[in-house]
Amino acid sequence: MRTVIQGPLAGTTGAAIAEQALKACVHCGMCNATCPTYQITGDELEGPRGRIYLMKQALEGARPTRITLDHLDSCLSCRACETTCPSGVQYHRLFDIGHAAVAETVGRPWTERMLHEAIRRVTVSPTLFGLAVGLGRMVRFALPDGLKSKLPPRVAVGARPNAAAHQRRMLMLTGCVQSAAAGHFNAATARVFDRLGIGLVEAPRAGCCGAVSFHLDAADQAKAQARANLDAWRPLIEAGAEALVVNSSGCAAFIRDYPDVLRDDPAYRDLARQVADLVRDPVEVLQASPLSARRAPDQPRIAVHEPCTLQHGLKLTGRIAALLARLGYEPQPVADNHLCCGSAGAYSLLQPQMSARLKSDKLAKLNASGPSVVYTANIGCWMQLAEGSPAPVRHWIEAVDEVTRP
Repeated sequence: MRTVIQGPLAGTTGAAIAEQALKACVHCGMCNATCPTYQITGDELEGPRGRIYLMKQALEGARPTRITLDHLDSCLSCRACETTCPSGVQYHRLFDIGHAAVAETVGRPWTERMLHEAIRRVTVSPTLFGLAVGLGRMVRFALPDGLKSKLPPRVAVGARPNAAAHQRRMLMLTGCVQSAAAGHFNAATARVFDRLGIGLVEAPRAGCCGAVSFHLDAADQAKAQARANLDAWRPLIEAGAEALVVNSSGCAAFIRDYPDVLRDDPAYRDLARQVADLVRDPVEVLQASPLSARRAPDQPRIAVHEPCTLQHGLKLTGRIAALLARLGYEPQPVADNHLCCGSAGAYSLLQPQMSARLKSDKLAKLNASGPSVVYTANIGCWMQLAEGSPAPVRHWIEAVDEVTRP
């Protein structure tokens, strides 16, 4: 697709990335077949091909309207289209550039800007998020259904092993929302790695990965969060940390994109590449390990929910189910596994109707075979699916922890 970028982006690295993606697109439409919003609406502008045309027009100098921004806002950034595309179009890179350019040109009303900022400030701070969750539980009876469904269930954290007991060390991202709402994910991960003789070390000064800020029109804040994390991890990497273990696939996928996020920052580009290369989802480590079950699972019949970031971002489709099957579980088939659950970061708050439809469809598919438990791999998806699921929803590392404990 021939294109010439004009305006403020012309001549920048962002323009080069956008031009490459647009040139690769042959507008075949195969992407629409796996796009969740297109599947529901049937609207060409609610699919990747239509959104690509909208971004192309805007980047070539046509002034976009609020209608264009609305169609881009409704994109989940799930990247299912990339998995389907025969031409290898890097849609998410084009979308990050085009969406930001359109949002800046069109602008948002102050109410919308305030909502974005409120969501961003609360979610990136474990303290604020923890307070918000605690308050929400106290007044749950008075909350609208949309907010009730976002309150995470209470779960005991459990014991954490001493990472210093092992010579082998890996870093672990604590997370922002996850550390406040689901500390048991990190505790279970640390226990499993402890059994392999690996200590998971958390950098005290590392915080939010930056994904929430980046997707809420706050790219500068996201870059600052990325730099702060890189500074926090650098000394531990230099001291011999083998990898950066990230048990939330959304965070892992975004950290893998740090080289892109900081592409124009010569002071951090090389370190961003180094850290991106060190990112490991726990399944990548555990699959290659001699880990074995010490007991049969209490509830072997399960369904595995594979988040979009795990499938289309990290390219790890099928790995979790294979590992759990090796450990004695019985993963059941899940129809339309590639379609998003509707969580997508802050999407469930900003696009509640579409999100609710996707959630309902996903829960129906996950529970169709009557599993005892649904296992997922991302904090946002856990919070999205836990409310309303006939089977309890947990992180898959808890399943590993259960059958490998002494």
